[in-house]
Amino acid sequence: MRKILCMCLLSCVCVVAGGVGTANANVIEYDSSDPLYMLKIEDLESQTSLTYWDNVLRLGQTISYGLNNRLSVSANVHFQQDFDGTEDGFSSIDLGGVYRVGMADGNSARMISDILFGFKFGGSSHVRTPYFADSTYYAGYRFGRQWTGLTLAATIKSSWIFDDARGMSYIDFAPEAYFRITQNWRLGADFMLRKATNPRYNQEWLGGKVVRQYGRTQYIGHLDYEFESDELQVGAQVNILF
Repeated sequence: MRKILCMCLLSCVCVVAGGVGTANANVIEYDSSDPLYMLKIEDLESQTSLTYWDNVLRLGQTISYGLNNRLSVSANVHFQQDFDGTEDGFSSIDLGGVYRVGMADGNSARMISDILFGFKFGGSSHVRTPYFADSTYYAGYRFGRQWTGLTLAATIKSSWIFDDARGMSYIDFAPEAYFRITQNWRLGADFMLRKATNPRYNQEWLGGKVVRQYGRTQYIGHLDYEFESDELQVGAQVNILF
């Protein structure tokens, strides 16, 4: 079943559906949940997230800034509260960037592509997950296509953890499909496959989200399931563009 779901999402990324039409800039201008969204020059975005699973609550905050129409930078940090254990604390601080190397010009349906890069530092020693680990460096490539009612994208990202206790690396592959149902309602589906040098951290996530937009603000609810640990998580997020 997992392989079938992954193959379906991957096929969506690779197959171009004729007759959909190139994305209208007016429809996607403030659609910050779109997997290929790119901040414009001097745009500022706040993303506040809350996620709950297995008696663990995680609160996160991300701030992103558009240096120009091709390059944006961001910083994020998360706090985790473990109600059944001792794995509480702040995640590593993530400083990263996105550089757009391939852009659609509005008159053609060219592939959009981005380079992702960043590093993390200062995570809590009480939380034993790659998400919270110190000295993590990552780089990736994201590509896809946008149409008026649909965005198809995929991300390949490699991470390296230089930590005496948890030193390892892992690769993530994540295809996504994002649907603009109406002017203000959107739906998204994604699959994330992680392969780590330590098999304990292998993961396979299947997720879905619903988005409601009000001007430059988006309210997002999401549900995600992890096959390796049989784990279900639910969460909410608020995106605000300034």
